[in-house]
Amino acid sequence: MTLPYDEIHVEDLEVFARHGVFPEENRLGQKFVISLVLYVDTRPAGTADRLEQSVHYGEVSAFLTDYMHQNTFQLIETAAEHMAEEVLLHYPLVKGLTLELKKPWAPVGLPLKTVSVKITRFWHTAYIALGSNLGDKKAYLDEAVKALDEVRGCSVEKVSGYLNTKPYGGVEQDDFLNACLKLKTFLPPHELLDRLHDIEQAAHRERLIHWGPRTLDLDILLYDDLVMDSDDLIIPHVEMHLRDFVLLPLKEIAPNKRHPLLHKTVAQLAAEVCGGT
Repeated sequence: MTLPYDEIHVEDLEVFARHGVFPEENRLGQKFVISLVLYVDTRPAGTADRLEQSVHYGEVSAFLTDYMHQNTFQLIETAAEHMAEEVLLHYPLVKGLTLELKKPWAPVGLPLKTVSVKITRFWHTAYIALGSNLGDKKAYLDEAVKALDEVRGCSVEKVSGYLNTKPYGGVEQDDFLNACLKLKTFLPPHELLDRLHDIEQAAHRERLIHWGPRTLDLDILLYDDLVMDSDDLIIPHVEMHLRDFVLLPLKEIAPNKRHPLLHKTVAQLAAEVCGGT
């Protein structure tokens, strides 16, 4: 698949730093070599000839050099992961990157040129459903939005209005307050799910009755156009296209987003379920 972005390359940036499993590596240091591909839209800078509309590769190179100097990791996998995250967090024009971290002086006792780790990380768009029907429902939703926006690697971009709805699933309980939000994140789906569970637990969520009352319920509805089915996570959410309390707030913030399996927009799905509401 062709990536929909242009590329800025930084190749073989040499840095002397103190990373490694052995104490002498942390004490004496050694050479590391960084190669980087930044996935960006160079069109604005290319047409205007203005540096501020692009990503300054010199600044990024200096940023990574300083980061390697100021931190110490045992594994180059860890160093690569942290550097990739820091670039995504500090340079908003970067949509994603491929980073290769080479260790040419790796102490393995064998004749080799280098060892390296190469990773690719991108920002993704997820849509999250929120619900509450116990206690101060609005406060629980407000706090969930705030907490999710404070998670490292997450940024809440849009939040729907709050919708009062009747309970789903036939369990006698109070009405729900529901909403949806659009989330920018570099967390993979299962890590995002773990963070949602953390936020639910902070709101004293108890999973006692299926479709029963809860202080806070957070569900991943969509994650880019990903289709996945695992024991604890199904994307797209298996019943999102049947639930008016999901489709109505989702339509408010993403009416033209298409369901990756049904190939219908959220607005179309909402019209089918809600009769054109």
